[in-house]
Amino acid sequence: MKFQKQIFGFMDMLRFKELVPNRRKALASGADTPLPKRYRVNELAKALHPGRMQVEVAALRPLTDGMTELTFRRTDADAFPFFRAGQYVSLQGTVADSVVSRPYSISSSPREALENKLTLGVENAGFFSGYLNREVKVGDRFLMTEPAGEFHYETLRDKPQIACIAGGSGITPFLSMAKSRKEGDESYEMILFYGARDEAHLAYKAELDALAAEGTIKVVYLLSDETREGYEHGFVTAALLSRYLSIPDVTFFLCGPAAMYEFVGKELEPFALPRKAVRRDAACCGNRAVENPRTFSLTVHIRDKVWNIPAREDETLLAAMERAGIPAPNKCRAGGCGYCHSQWLAGEYTVAEGRDGRRLADRKFGGIHPCVTYPQSDMEIDVPPAE
Repeated sequence: MKFQKQIFGFMDMLRFKELVPNRRKALASGADTPLPKRYRVNELAKALHPGRMQVEVAALRPLTDGMTELTFRRTDADAFPFFRAGQYVSLQGTVADSVVSRPYSISSSPREALENKLTLGVENAGFFSGYLNREVKVGDRFLMTEPAGEFHYETLRDKPQIACIAGGSGITPFLSMAKSRKEGDESYEMILFYGARDEAHLAYKAELDALAAEGTIKVVYLLSDETREGYEHGFVTAALLSRYLSIPDVTFFLCGPAAMYEFVGKELEPFALPRKAVRRDAACCGNRAVENPRTFSLTVHIRDKVWNIPAREDETLLAAMERAGIPAPNKCRAGGCGYCHSQWLAGEYTVAEGRDGRRLADRKFGGIHPCVTYPQSDMEIDVPPAE
């Protein structure tokens, strides 16, 4: 293809010379209507991705003798953002002068969020969760992050049938997934294996039985310490799963204690399932077992502020900052979301086994996730401000 050469002549120079004056005339002759202070697209983006939300406890309900349901409503807006069933939020509050936050899976459905209702099932275990179970009252206020997480159904990745295995408070994301299927937002076939010590420790049993009676899901209850008619006895084994499923044709979702992940993982090994066929909800990274843990000095920079605080080698850098009242950003507390990404400046550290979700560039240039990082000497880090 041949292109004709264009000659830059006198008329082109004249037009170029008049370009700026003509533009000024066009601007001067334009309407003097002021620009809007609010843009609909910005308001929509803020509604879908609010970052942090101000919430208050609207209702409390005991689920078992060791688990409570907390219902929240937003005080800074009329609704929660829509989310994918199975996702979590991080709840932040101040307890005994410490700024504490923990992620909790949502048990309500995405459509309930649009009605300004969001529920969390919280087990009475740990510092903050224990506080939520024993001391929280209706009307108490907290900060909450927008829903996040990858523990949800994906049509292009997951099989049409899913098998959900829950232990203890791990039932919460599956209740949300079951409700979402009932409301027509999801189309998978769902069978739930829910284990507890005895019938009294099965949270949300009435709701699950109602969903099963409607044909929304199929539920298999397992009791480890009790024998009852209509319940399986023991644990989720390969033999049990094979009685109810064609295992290669199913995507598994697991949520519960670490011991359950280990046990079920070994039971599924003989089937040589691809990695994407077994989804695990990441649990918080807590204290690690260290005999006579040493205490180091941790220097924290957040913009123009500097703190020097103690940090034990058996606790994460995030836990040390929270104990000192430093508002450090965090969401998943499992090394996966990257929200707490910080810069290492000095010192030695170790990362929790199986929790190093950093990119290769982060590992090379000093990026760390304080939620899964334990000090091994005096350390210095630069932390982004919490939103």
